Amino acid sequence: MQLPSEALPRHLSSGLKPLYVVYGDALLLVNEAADSIRAAARLAGFTERDTLIAEQHFKWNELKNCAQSMSLFAERRVVDLRIPTGKPGTEGGLALQDYVSDMNDDVLTLITLPKLDWTAQKTQWFSALDRHGVMICADDIPRNQLPDWLADRLRRQSQSTDTATLDFLADRCEGNLLAAFQEIQKLGLLFPAGVLSFEQVKEAVMDVARYDIFKLSEAMLKGDGARYAHILDGLRAEGTATVLILWAISEEIRTLGKLLQAMQHGVNLRDAMRDVRVRRDKQNLIESAARRLKFPHIERAIHHAAKLDKTIKGLRTGDVWDELLQLGLRIQ
Repeated sequence: MQLPSEALPRHLSSGLKPLYVVYGDALLLVNEAADSIRAAARLAGFTERDTLIAEQHFKWNELKNCAQSMSLFAERRVVDLRIPTGKPGTEGGLALQDYVSDMNDDVLTLITLPKLDWTAQKTQWFSALDRHGVMICADDIPRNQLPDWLADRLRRQSQSTDTATLDFLADRCEGNLLAAFQEIQKLGLLFPAGVLSFEQVKEAVMDVARYDIFKLSEAMLKGDGARYAHILDGLRAEGTATVLILWAISEEIRTLGKLLQAMQHGVNLRDAMRDVRVRRDKQNLIESAARRLKFPHIERAIHHAAKLDKTIKGLRTGDVWDELLQLGLRIQ
């Protein structure tokens, strides 16, 4: 059963199927669809989740063993199988066909794959998944549909704009859905609910600070306090919105928190980074910080960030720039 990614929320609200397969080249949409399925499964009582990553030397018998092993404390579980290459091979293809032919309602299986060419979609294993499961293709949004997608994303945060402005945004973000998503997030942080003017949107998306906010995050993760303070001073001099700075560094702090929590439960750091979806180009930085810091330390930083958010919103008194400095220096 093929299901467009935009139809998934309505489908999930009407009940769950035993098998979901999410595939495509739009990583943002793949991740969102998979997250929605996991969240719906938790609400439906699937309280345990086993994550399997089918890379080279993966033992395919683990798939069936995982589904058959039941916990003393949880009767329903999610088997979360990821096939990064999209090529399970001969053994994997046979294992998948065998697996989907004998599923039970106490196990929800989620399989994620990258974009698959037509030859992969003609294989017996893919056909078996198609027969037994719900197939969600999450390919990139074509240019002619991008303005509508952007309008929908703005609507979710109670904002809107005119057609010309949506076209301007689409031209800037075509071919990079993640960048489009980040621009929409930025607009939600900078402006209140309501109608956005072309000038507001243009100013927000064209504003690239000389002192890059993301270089600030990089200095923080490296534990380079002097560089962090220098970049922060530059951002202040350029009048960069404090809400954007807090958003950027808070994202990194929350990621570290998730990783350190997973490590406390015995998860290997590399596996945890894959689970949290740390981008490949940031893995060395994040790994270095995670090995340097302890979870209680990060927990305090998360609480600090929450207080700082209230200060920025005027709900708490304090020197915002000084607190941004102190927050970054916590990650030493």
